[in-house]
Amino acid sequence: MMLLETRNLGRSFGGLLALEELNLKIPECGLHGLIGPNGAGKTTVFNLLSGFLQPTGGEILFNGASITGLPPEQITLLGIARTFQNIRLFEELTVLDNVLVGCQGRSRAAWWQAALRCPGYLREEREFVARSQALLVEVGLAAVAHEKAGQLPYGHQRRLEITRALATEPRLLLLDEPAAGLNPQETLELLDFLKAIHQEHRLTILLIEHNLRLVMNLCQHLTVLNHGLTIASGPPNEVRRHPEVIRAYLGK
Repeated sequence: MMLLETRNLGRSFGGLLALEELNLKIPECGLHGLIGPNGAGKTTVFNLLSGFLQPTGGEILFNGASITGLPPEQITLLGIARTFQNIRLFEELTVLDNVLVGCQGRSRAAWWQAALRCPGYLREEREFVARSQALLVEVGLAAVAHEKAGQLPYGHQRRLEITRALATEPRLLLLDEPAAGLNPQETLELLDFLKAIHQEHRLTILLIEHNLRLVMNLCQHLTVLNHGLTIASGPPNEVRRHPEVIRAYLGK
């Protein structure tokens, strides 16, 4: 079954066509890479899938139902979470509190129950803390749970942002250049980390990444964009030899 499917998805900005007739098919628990040169339209795809932009053409299907035009908060509740190319943490909050923010989207308590500290709200709060602490143990950040997020090393901040996304209980995780700014050792650790959470949480992952070694070692399928058009799609070993892909990256 295809967890995510786009049909002729497009987006234009005035007279500029940023994305044209994108047709993605990503199965449940798939590892799919979205690659291409700068300005190819990759982040536009993520903004459309997560509701930050509205398409000017086409349709987005998630778990068989259309999510086209839904706002980000509804898309998150349906099971799609994302990270950003530029890390977006609450730097003055603790590591634990950042993960708790991800849990809050699943809260069933009304605002007045929180204000009055009702038993149901307090019980839910304890559940969220326990889940957040368990996630931090799983990802190796339990030792820094009470440190401010902005004080973490860069690689740990990347991992924390992904952990906060996991706290929303996604089925599909959209990762926008998670290896950006990482050194070679941190990139290897990220590869092992992504493989582990993919297996542990039975996640479907769609990844934008310029580090082709990471992409080739992680993804089962690649889609290549250039100037908003799909120029290749298939297994990594086939895509890397595709003439249009070579031309787009090397300019010849």
